[in-house]
Amino acid sequence: MSLWKQPTDLDRLNAWNRGCLVEHLGMRITEVGDDYVRGTMPVDARTKQPFGLLHGGASVALAESLGSLAGVLCIESSEMAVGLDINANHLRAVTDGVVTGTARPLHVGRTTQVWEIRIEDERARLVCISRLTLAVVPRPSPHAI
Repeated sequence: MSLWKQPTDLDRLNAWNRGCLVEHLGMRITEVGDDYVRGTMPVDARTKQPFGLLHGGASVALAESLGSLAGVLCIESSEMAVGLDINANHLRAVTDGVVTGTARPLHVGRTTQVWEIRIEDERARLVCISRLTLAVVPRPSPHAI
């Protein structure tokens, strides 16, 4: 049984990311299963640090993007999921290619969610493990902003 309360059409999900950091870093949502969201990010000039390695901040951006998207899919359209905390352990260097992140829930509650995001290289080796905590809050009306 699927965890999602929102439509999971890949074209729709990727359209949400146009014009923001996700698009700028070349991230793409590639798969949505019953309880996970998967996406990719290139390891290129946009995502490397000065020494030619995948930047840890880029890995965290991928983790937060996937976890936050998954969190939004679990809630009603009158709510939004916002980040409270994220941590990441960078376990393996990557110098080129594509990394793939998979967000899976550890806890999906009424007011908080906790997601584990595993980022792997093209050989399915663990590059980064991250945990994201989200708060579920009412979506403000467009007039309140």
